[in-house]
Amino acid sequence: METMKEYIDQAEKDLLHTYNRYQVVLDRGDGVYLYDMEGKKYLDFCAGIAVFALGYHNEKYNAALKEQIDKLIHTSNYYYNVPAISAAKKLKKVSGMDRVFFTNSGAEAVEGAIKAARKYAYLKDGRTDHEIIAMEHSFHGRTMGALSVTGNPKYREAFEPMIGNIKFAALNDFESVLSKVTDKTCAILFETVQGEGGIFPAEEAFMKQVKELCRERDILLILDEIQCGMGRTGAYFAFQRYGIKPDIMTTAKALGCGVPVGAFLTTEKVAQHSLTSGDHGTTYGGNPLACAAINVVLDLFEENHIIDNVKETGDYLAQKLDELAVRYDSIETRRGIGLMQGLVFRRPVGGIIQAALDKGLILINAGPNIIRFVPPLVIGREHVDEMIAILQSCLEQ
Repeated sequence: METMKEYIDQAEKDLLHTYNRYQVVLDRGDGVYLYDMEGKKYLDFCAGIAVFALGYHNEKYNAALKEQIDKLIHTSNYYYNVPAISAAKKLKKVSGMDRVFFTNSGAEAVEGAIKAARKYAYLKDGRTDHEIIAMEHSFHGRTMGALSVTGNPKYREAFEPMIGNIKFAALNDFESVLSKVTDKTCAILFETVQGEGGIFPAEEAFMKQVKELCRERDILLILDEIQCGMGRTGAYFAFQRYGIKPDIMTTAKALGCGVPVGAFLTTEKVAQHSLTSGDHGTTYGGNPLACAAINVVLDLFEENHIIDNVKETGDYLAQKLDELAVRYDSIETRRGIGLMQGLVFRRPVGGIIQAALDKGLILINAGPNIIRFVPPLVIGREHVDEMIAILQSCLEQ
């Protein structure tokens, strides 16, 4: 095989058809740009769906992984390894949480969070009928537990029955949440900023009301920070913008910047009264290679002042998107925080995204009528200007 089309044709014969892929074979990356097999250059405003925060071909990141590969890639969780110990310490520091369990993905982190919440409640009263309240329009992953708390029926219906005892409330509607609470409620779970559901940030008043409700009734607050965490909103984790702390938090995506890794973190109280030896495990989670990635990512966040850049460039991106919303009647509004933004259109956006791809700009959607902007966190104003120019040319076609 030599041509891009030949590789695509081969993929169509061999891979399970669970993705509607664009007709491009990406080959390499550099900075905030990707290149396909034919050498075409693309400005990347997707970052592997909010994953590659540091951009591509970061020399220090690459060197750290190469060094770890030469030392030790994997061992068993029956033994300690230095990268995992170091990564846990650093992750605790930036999150303010107390205990860490490393997973291989965001969905696995959600699965662990659900188990921790149910075990916490079980140890209190010995019952096995506890309920979790999740949010409508949410997305937490496609494994069975994560899918069960995903508030979009189209993802769930073909795979029913789900794990059960899940109720759905409306994000930013405290009365809706309160109406679902019973003496069986063990956790309230939601994304601090809904991603797949359309870029909906949780409001501060709602967050604080839910947190107080959880405190009063000893219900665990679980925040999914898989997409909105790791600096994307201008704080290490989006919940830190609200001055609250969850009982359990999930993270992944930019945590490893391309290396498959996730984690769920708990408070000390939850850690001491939930999962124990034999309750939960993973073969690959916390392996030395994945944790070496976490270590260098967190080091580079600090060295390169990533959070400061997100605040500055995120404000500029929001300003430029607001200008587009004023200029074009087809755009209804903008919403989002930092470098997690969405443009809501009055029509489907699939054609716009394809036109942008043809012009060398990678964008993704968040629902049929929303363009989602989740670029590498190292972008500058010049990259925002370049993106806006291409997007504007697509809107005027």
